[in-house]
Amino acid sequence: MNKFMEMLGNKLMPLAAKLGENRYLSSLRDAFMLAFPLTMFGSIAVVLMNLPFWSDSTKEILQLYLGNAQNATMSIMTVFVVFGIGYSLSNYYKVEAIYGGAVALASFLILTPFFFNSAKGELITGALSLDRLGAKGMFIGMITAFIAAECYRFFVRKNWTIKMPPGVPPAVAKSFAALIPAILTLTIFLAINIIVQAGFDTNLHDVIYTVIQKPLVGLGSGIVPTLIALFFVQLLWFFGLHGQIIVNSVMDPIWNTLMLENLEAYKAGNPLPHIITKPFMEVFTVGMGGSGMTLAVVITLAFFMKSKQSKEIGRLALGPGIFNVNEPVLFGMPIVLNATILIPWIVAPLIVTLFNYFVMAAGIVPAPTGVAVPWTVPIVLNGILATNSWLGGALQIVDFFIVFVIWYPFLALVDRNNLARESVAAEE
Repeated sequence: MNKFMEMLGNKLMPLAAKLGENRYLSSLRDAFMLAFPLTMFGSIAVVLMNLPFWSDSTKEILQLYLGNAQNATMSIMTVFVVFGIGYSLSNYYKVEAIYGGAVALASFLILTPFFFNSAKGELITGALSLDRLGAKGMFIGMITAFIAAECYRFFVRKNWTIKMPPGVPPAVAKSFAALIPAILTLTIFLAINIIVQAGFDTNLHDVIYTVIQKPLVGLGSGIVPTLIALFFVQLLWFFGLHGQIIVNSVMDPIWNTLMLENLEAYKAGNPLPHIITKPFMEVFTVGMGGSGMTLAVVITLAFFMKSKQSKEIGRLALGPGIFNVNEPVLFGMPIVLNATILIPWIVAPLIVTLFNYFVMAAGIVPAPTGVAVPWTVPIVLNGILATNSWLGGALQIVDFFIVFVIWYPFLALVDRNNLARESVAAEE
C-alpha cells in the first residue's frame, strides 16, 4: 500500500504542480476571484428579493428597486471574467495589465451582437442582450480574452509602440505606448467579426455557444464527470495539494455557467435546468466543514473519541470547521498522507454528492437557485440560502450523518492506536 501511494504521489504531484502553475489556468482562476465579490453582492439582492415569506406584491416592489443590483453583477459576470483574464495574463507577461484587460473586454464586445429578438419576436438593434454578457457569452468571452491578451502582449514585445519624451506624465506615456498594440489587436477581432458575419451570416457568439459551450456544459452537468472531478479534488488534497484550486480552475467555467443558467431560469420563474452548479459543488461539499466535508469528522474526534490526541485535535479544529476552514484537521490529525483514512476521505464526499444529486433529481429537495453563497457560511444556513428552502439545510443534516457513519470505524481505529501510544507513554 505504501509503495503504491508513493508511486501515485510521484506521478500525480508533478502533474498537479504544472496545472497549478499554468499561466492560463491561474489567470482564469484569478478572473473568477475578481468577479466573486461582485457576484456575491448580486446574490444577496436575489436572496432578499425572493425570500419565501414575501407576498407577490412585495416581491414585485423589491424586484423593481433591487433588480439592478443583480443585473449589474451576476447577469454580466462574463464582463468581469473577460477583463480579469486580460488583466491577469498581461500582468503575468509584465506588460501594462490595465490596458490588457481593457483590450480583452473591447475585443469581446466587438464580437458581441448588438441586437436581439424581443419576447414578441421583434428584432431590437443597437442594444445588448444580458445573456450575451452572462451565461451564454462565458466561453467565447474566455477564449477571446486569452487570444486578445496574447496578441496585445505580442505587439508590445515587438516594440510596436509610440515612445513619448521623458517629460511626459507617466499616465499619458503608458496610454500612447498601448495605442498601436491595442489598435492592432482590436483590428484583428473586427476583421474576424466581419468575416464571420459577411461570409457565414452568423456571429461567433452563436458558433462558440453551439459548438463548444453547449456540449461542454452538458457534459459538466452530468453526475459522472462531477464525481471524477471530486475524486481528483480529494486525491490531490491527500497528497497535500490544494485540490480545489487545481481542479476548479478547469471546472469553474462550466460550473459557473450552469449557475448563471439556473439563476436566469429562477428569475423568470421557470424550472431550474441543472442540479450540478457552482453553488451545488461548494455548498454541499466545501460548505460542510471544508474540503472532504470534515465537520462531521471534527465533531466525532472532539466528542466521540477517547484518546487525548483525538479530542484535542477535534476541539482545536471545531471553531474553524464551523466556518469551513479545515486545515487544522487536514494537517493536525493528519489526513494528508495518512493511508489509514484514505478510504473515507475519498469515498464519503462521492457517496454524499451522489445521494444529493438523486435527491434533487427526484424533486425531494430543490436544486440550488444560482445564488452564490460565501464558502465560509456555516452548514444548514448555506444550504437554505443556496436552495431558498429549509429543505436544503435539512439535506445537509442528513449528509452530516452519512459522513459520520462512513468515517466512524476508521476514526475509531486511529483513536485506538492513539490510546495505545498514550498508554505506553504514561507507563514510561
